[in-house]
Amino acid sequence: MAILSRLIAAFAPILNKKQEQQLKQPSLSRGAPNSLILSPITSYTDQILAIHRTRTSAGFALDIPLIMLTASILKIFYWPGARYDRALLVQAVIMLAVQAVLLKVALDNRPGWRGGAALPLRDEKADSRPWGFWRWRGQRLAPLLGVSTSYWQFLLLLTVLLLTLHLLLAPSPTTAVGYTALLGGLGLAIEATLPLPQLRANQRARSCRGFRLSVLANWLFGDALKMAFFFLSDAGKVPWAFKACGCFQAACDVALGLQYWAYGEGGRGV
Repeated sequence: MAILSRLIAAFAPILNKKQEQQLKQPSLSRGAPNSLILSPITSYTDQILAIHRTRTSAGFALDIPLIMLTASILKIFYWPGARYDRALLVQAVIMLAVQAVLLKVALDNRPGWRGGAALPLRDEKADSRPWGFWRWRGQRLAPLLGVSTSYWQFLLLLTVLLLTLHLLLAPSPTTAVGYTALLGGLGLAIEATLPLPQLRANQRARSCRGFRLSVLANWLFGDALKMAFFFLSDAGKVPWAFKACGCFQAACDVALGLQYWAYGEGGRGV
């Protein structure tokens, strides 16, 4: 009995620590997912209001809505095959709606906007993209591979294409696995590049003018939440693709924070 008592006393701190972790886990499971779900609203509302209030989207990288809209659509189609945590699915749906609003406001307030035709931003002139992709002057018609398209028509075309592929490939188990992995990897990799356009725009302008500090703060706060949720959740609940891409995006957000510290909102902006 004496030996048993000593063993219990020796392992008591370890057992107590494990019990504390088990008690903390429900709080994490409730708190982090809820914050992740609301993060699209808290992250971009101030940016939307700022563009609407100042009547200009100069300094804001238009590629941000492109990245997040494309990534969100891919992640939504990724869910049926991967069945990842529902909180991440709900976040993708809300992000899709918020980014659509942000894109609309940014396009309506582009510098030089005159009745549906906008002059390109300074960084747009320097870009040499095939068919002027995502640098179209208007919201309506623009040539892409000989087809009349626009920002909205491109997003609709992407959705219809993914829906068609899903219906064709999902019934076959052999192709469904590879297709699901491709969707997840592509969607998360695209999302991980989110800070890169803004990093590039800030570097060119030597200024962060036009990019809201509140967006950066929410990105960094969201990174902390994601890291906690991804790595402290039960095994298998969050695929490793989410974790790897989340780490890369967090590193880029830190670099964006260093830019803001170095440049501030001085200079001419983009």
